[in-house]
Amino acid sequence: MRTERNLTRLDRVFARLDREPERPAHIDVPKMSRHRVVLFSATLAFYMAIVWAVVTSSWLVRLDWQVMFFRPYQQWSAIHWFVDYYVVLGQRGPTAVMVAAWLGWRSWRQHTLRPMLTLGASLLMLNITVGAAKLGMGRLGPHYAITIGSNEMGLGGDIFPSGHTANAVVTWGILAYLASTPRARRWLSAASAVTSLGVGLATVYLGTHWLSDVLLGWAAGLLIMLALPWVEPLIARAEIAIFDLRDRWREGRGRTAPVPVPVTPVVLKPRTAPAEEEAAPEREPVASGRSPRAPMHLAPGPHTARSERTPVTPAGSRRPPHSDRVPRGTAPAARPLPGG
Repeated sequence: MRTERNLTRLDRVFARLDREPERPAHIDVPKMSRHRVVLFSATLAFYMAIVWAVVTSSWLVRLDWQVMFFRPYQQWSAIHWFVDYYVVLGQRGPTAVMVAAWLGWRSWRQHTLRPMLTLGASLLMLNITVGAAKLGMGRLGPHYAITIGSNEMGLGGDIFPSGHTANAVVTWGILAYLASTPRARRWLSAASAVTSLGVGLATVYLGTHWLSDVLLGWAAGLLIMLALPWVEPLIARAEIAIFDLRDRWREGRGRTAPVPVPVTPVVLKPRTAPAEEEAAPEREPVASGRSPRAPMHLAPGPHTARSERTPVTPAGSRRPPHSDRVPRGTAPAARPLPGG
């Protein structure tokens, strides 16, 4: 039974190794479709239009102030506790950890680094683009606004565009982008859109962002998701380079490993017969200071056989002496005749 179990385990191991996909020298990468190019161009135009509307202090800035004076967190204070928890779905740290755990498990199961590398590339692009826009425009948030009706640009703030909203679009959109089936991709796309929409409105409710910040955050996250196919060749090359580095490292460890010393087998000589064995030297008897004692089961004195013993009548016995009993092998003595 134990042998059969071990063979079954070995079969499972070999089957898993057989399922591991080979790394071809050239990886086919999906090209940017015309539909995606149109969506990317429209989203980029929307992004630039939002920036222009805020820079010129147009109607969008006036709408920002009107929403701020409305104070949604006071109008609907009953849901304040829920919004405080819901907005965490847009924070970089918790969401990245959750999504990375899931994609890491998928990478291990599929023996590929593409899910983790795609997540890393998207977060890197998010930090570069959104971070540069925040620092470049320097807009202050609603809680720190100085002049009523002003766009609050160039004052050293870091609120425009909304990082929470852009992070929600990218982090949850990665799950839909890496979905394995079209049905799962559709459902995950809808779920990520609703989640990112809710996160953006939650920041407006709490008063941490202007409404225009959220609009620009949605556009920034969507641009990164639409641009991911252009980054796929770099992701594929990075995966091949990492696997090649791992193989070289394993080969290096194999060369520097200590070579086992060959063990010379010991030939055992056949055991010889007792007559052919050399006689072992006899040990000299150790002299003892005491005389040897007689065995405890023997009576002291010379030991005689039972047939040679002379019967003795105990003293005070009423029985006459056994004169007729003589030792075996001795002729009995002649009895005297009566009267003579």
